[in-house]
Amino acid sequence: MRKFKQQFLAGPYLIWIIGFILLPLIMILYYAFTNGDGSFTLSYITAIADETNRKAMGLSLRLGIICTIVCLVLSYPLAMILNNMKIKNQGLVVFIFMLPMWMNFMLRILAWKLLLSKNGVINSILTGFGLSRINIINTPTAVVLGMVYDFLPFMLLPIYNSMTRIRKDWIEAARDLGAGNVTIFLKIILPLTVSGIISGIVMVFVPSLTSFAISQVLGGGHVLLIGNVIEQDFMQGMQWNAGSGLSFVLMIFVIASMTIVNIFDKEGEGTSIC
Repeated sequence: MRKFKQQFLAGPYLIWIIGFILLPLIMILYYAFTNGDGSFTLSYITAIADETNRKAMGLSLRLGIICTIVCLVLSYPLAMILNNMKIKNQGLVVFIFMLPMWMNFMLRILAWKLLLSKNGVINSILTGFGLSRINIINTPTAVVLGMVYDFLPFMLLPIYNSMTRIRKDWIEAARDLGAGNVTIFLKIILPLTVSGIISGIVMVFVPSLTSFAISQVLGGGHVLLIGNVIEQDFMQGMQWNAGSGLSFVLMIFVIASMTIVNIFDKEGEGTSIC
C-alpha cells in the first residue's frame, strides 16, 4: 500500500517528464533525421557544415569560450574573497550576488542595451567628462558582456561551494610546515576546487553556446550565433527539420560536456548548493 502511494505521488512528475522532456526530445530526433516526406535523411545533420551554419557555430564556440574564461577569471578570486571573509553569515553575501538572477532575463538584457547604446548611460557619462564615446553595441563584445553578466553566478557558485569544503586546519597545518601562499594555493586549494571549476565551466559554456536572445538584443541582428540560426529555422522559416538537425548537433556538445562533469565531479561536489 505504501509503495502504491509513493508511485501515485510520483505520477505528476512522470507526466511532466514525459510531456515536457521526453516527447520534445523524440520530436527533435524525428525531425532531425527525416525530411518533409518523412523519409530518413542525414542532410539536416550535415547542414552544420554549410558556410553560414559553420560560421555561426564557430562564432558561438569562440564567444562561448571567451565568456567562460572571463567568468572563470572573475569568479575564482571572488570566491576566494567570499570564503575568506570573516563574517558569520557568508550565505547572505552569496545571496546578494545571486539576487540579480531573480529579475526577468530579458529585462536584464534590455538594461544592458540601454547602458551600451550610443546615447546610453555609459556614453552620456563619458561625454559628460569630455571623453569620446564607445561604440560596442551590436558587436560581439556587447554580446560577451551580456553573457558574462548573466552567467557569472553559474561559475561563482560551484567554485565557492568547493572552497567552503576545504578545512581551515589543512591550511593551518601547511603554514606550520613552512608552506607559503603560492604553495598552499597550488598544492591544496587549486586541486580541491577542480570539481567546482569543471562544473562552473560547463554550466557557463553550455548556455553561452546555445544562447540566442542575448545576441539578438545586444547584437542587433549583426551577431549571428548558431542559436539564432536555429531560432530562425523554427520561428521564421518554419523549417522544423533544419532546426532540429542543428539542435541535435548542439545536443552532442551538451552530452559531451555532461560527460566531462561526471568524470571530474563524480560526487557532485561542484554542483551542489550549500
